[in-house]
Amino acid sequence: MLKRTLLALACSATLVALAVSVHGEEKKPVSPALNFTMNDIDGKPVKLNRYQGKVLLVVNVASFCGNTPQYTALQSLYEKYRERGLVVLGFPANEFGKQEPGTDGEIKQFCTSKYNVTFPMFSKVVVKGEGQSPFFRFLTDKTTNPHFGGDIEWNFAKFLLNRKGEIVGRFKAGANPSAPEVIAAIEKVLGA
Repeated sequence: MLKRTLLALACSATLVALAVSVHGEEKKPVSPALNFTMNDIDGKPVKLNRYQGKVLLVVNVASFCGNTPQYTALQSLYEKYRERGLVVLGFPANEFGKQEPGTDGEIKQFCTSKYNVTFPMFSKVVVKGEGQSPFFRFLTDKTTNPHFGGDIEWNFAKFLLNRKGEIVGRFKAGANPSAPEVIAAIEKVLGA
């Protein structure tokens, strides 16, 4: 009986070791900020934990805003730094001046045809107030984000997350993504 138990334990340990060697290291816990599922612009669910290990710039966007030309700078950032691990995530929102009234299909058409956007875009969400997306509630809540929490003030507010999924920066809606302070923060996090 003891031999069978020891043999079973040895087999179990071998299987665990084999599974780890086949599948790589054991998975690290997912950051709370990436523990959400959001629909992409085509309505397909995307688990944000797929971006664990990447540097993220999360932006609430709108098609008819004075800040809308920031799409050009966001796309440039994505193209310049994606090989180093930067991913820009665009979340259309209509809370500010009703400047994102379109459907997801219309938003996708606008972004791709006018600004050649290739970074991930998501379905329209509520980023402030009643019906706020749980992901944006997490980003803006002072208890989950004491350093950079607080209501989003307008379209194109930007949250910077490091490779661990920690919120390490926030830039106001009017801050151009190509501004030196934004670039410096991104490069610092990419180099860490």
